[in-house]
Amino acid sequence: MSVEVGQVAPDFELPDNSRQSVKLSDFRGKKNVVLVFYPAAFTPTCTGELCTLRDERVDFVGEDVQLLGISVDPVASLAVFAEQNGFDYPLLSDFWPHGAVAQEYGVFSPERGFAVRGTFIIDKEGVVRWRVINTPGDARSTDEYRAALAAL
Repeated sequence: MSVEVGQVAPDFELPDNSRQSVKLSDFRGKKNVVLVFYPAAFTPTCTGELCTLRDERVDFVGEDVQLLGISVDPVASLAVFAEQNGFDYPLLSDFWPHGAVAQEYGVFSPERGFAVRGTFIIDKEGVVRWRVINTPGDARSTDEYRAALAAL
């Protein structure tokens, strides 16, 4: 199954890199959400993408928008990854059941055991307004995220 533009985003609850529980529906009515699935912590392309989001965070974290990264990495790995790279936005662990949220969003690769690069822009009502799905080695452009957020 794949989540399409115009559909209500499936709700989920996952632990973040600080071992806090994060529920997508907690942002409903409050913030737009930029949901970024990535294959694995500590890999070059993923690190580069997440560092770009960190460096451009003024556009993706604030009063009106929340950035959430999701991978199948365990919480302990995400904690070290976030600390080493200075990520100040939540990295969520879709570790167990393995890749369940990524599967629900249609971005899990069962052959590889991780999520491909999928990004979903979800509005304050919880509806997916934009999405892009790339292969694991194909980095995404934050310019596209900005344009999608500006259209909300």
